Amino acid sequence: MLEERESIGKRVRRARLRLGMTQADLAATLGRTQGWVSKVEKGVIELDRAGIINQLAAALHCHPNDLIERPFVDGKVSENQWQVSAASILRELRRYDLTPVFDGRPRPAVELWRETERLHRLRDSAANVAVMKVLPDMLREARALAEVSTGHEREEAFAIYAIECKFAHTAAHVLGHPELVAMACERAAWSARLSGDPVMGAVADWMRVWDMWATADWDDALALSDKALRLVEDQCRANNPLAVRAWGTLQLRAAVSAARAGRRLEAEGRIQQAHTAAELMDGSRTEPPFDRHSLTFSGGNVQIHAVSVQLEMGDHVRALILNERADPAKVAALPGSRRGHHHMDLARAWLWDGNRDKALQALESAEKVAPQLVRNHPIARATLRKIVYAERSATREKLRRMSDRFHLDG
Repeated sequence: MLEERESIGKRVRRARLRLGMTQADLAATLGRTQGWVSKVEKGVIELDRAGIINQLAAALHCHPNDLIERPFVDGKVSENQWQVSAASILRELRRYDLTPVFDGRPRPAVELWRETERLHRLRDSAANVAVMKVLPDMLREARALAEVSTGHEREEAFAIYAIECKFAHTAAHVLGHPELVAMACERAAWSARLSGDPVMGAVADWMRVWDMWATADWDDALALSDKALRLVEDQCRANNPLAVRAWGTLQLRAAVSAARAGRRLEAEGRIQQAHTAAELMDGSRTEPPFDRHSLTFSGGNVQIHAVSVQLEMGDHVRALILNERADPAKVAALPGSRRGHHHMDLARAWLWDGNRDKALQALESAEKVAPQLVRNHPIARATLRKIVYAERSATREKLRRMSDRFHLDG
C-alpha cells in the first residue's frame, strides 16, 4: 500500500538521464556527494524535506511535482474529480478581462465577504477538494459584481476576487496543479491592484514567495518578502491590525526561505520578528477585525513555524525542544490544516531522533486532524515509509540473531 507506482529515487534517476547528467554532475550541482545521489536513486535515502526536494527538482530542470507524484492518483473516481473543478477555475481565470457570464444580479460585497467564510472553514479543515468545487461560481459572481459596480463597491469586488484566487492557489498547491498555482497567483496580483486595499498587494507577493520555493530560489523569495514587507510597513507602524497580521505572516514565510537557504541567524531573527507581531496582536484591547486576507496569523502559528524552521535546517533536537516549550493551548487553537502540518513535522523530528513509536503517534495525530492533507502528502508518505522499513529491518535483525542462537540455516 505504501509503494508508489514509481519511487522518488527512480523518478530522480530518469530525470537525470533525460538531461544526460551523471550522478557526479548532479551531486556537484547540489553540493552533495555522488554516493548521496546514488542512495537517493536506490531509495536508501528517503527524501522527507521539502527544501531538498525543491533543490533536486531545480537541478533537474523539472517541477517538484514530477518527483513526488503530485497529483497523487489513487484510482478512485471520487478522489480525482477535483481536477474537473480545477479546469472550471482555470476557465474563469483565463477570461478575467472579459464580460463575466452570470445570470441575474450579483450579491453586494458585504454578502460575498460572508460567503468567503465558508472557504475559510473548508481551508482550515484541509478540505481542499471542497474548496475547488465552490470556487468557480464564487469567482464568477465576484467578477460580475466588479463589472456592474463603481467606487468602493467595485474595489471590494476585486478584493474578494483576489482572496478567492488565494484559496485556489492554496488548494492547487496541496493537490498538485502547477498551472492553476501560477495563474491564480497572477490573477491575485492583478485584482489586488484594483482593490484599493493597502495590504492586498503584499498578500499577492506572499503567494509568489511560495511559488519561488518550487524552484529553490531562496534569495529571490527573501527579496520578494522584503518588498512585500515594505508595502505594509507604514500601515503596520500605524498599528493597523490587518497590516500587523500581514507583517507577521510575511516574516514567517521569509523565515522558511532563510532556513532553506541555510541562513540560521536570519531564519531565527525572522521568527522573532513574527513573534513580536503576534504579541502586538495578542496585546490589543480591541476585537481583531475580520481576517479578510485569510492569513490566520497567531502566536500559535509562530510557535509551529519555529519548529518547522529548525527541521528545514536539519536540527531535530532543537525542533523538539521548541515544541516542548510551545503553549499547547495556542497550538490547539490553530486550524486543522496547520495542526496537521505541525504533527507531520513532529513525526519527522521523532523519527530522526530514533523514536519510531512517537513518530507514528505524531503521524496518526496529523491524519486525525487533517486526513485529506496528510494521506497524500509526500512528506507524510516518506515518513511513514521510513517507519515501516525501519520496523521491517529491526524485525529481520531480531530473527537473524535468534536463528543464529538456534543454529538454523539461512
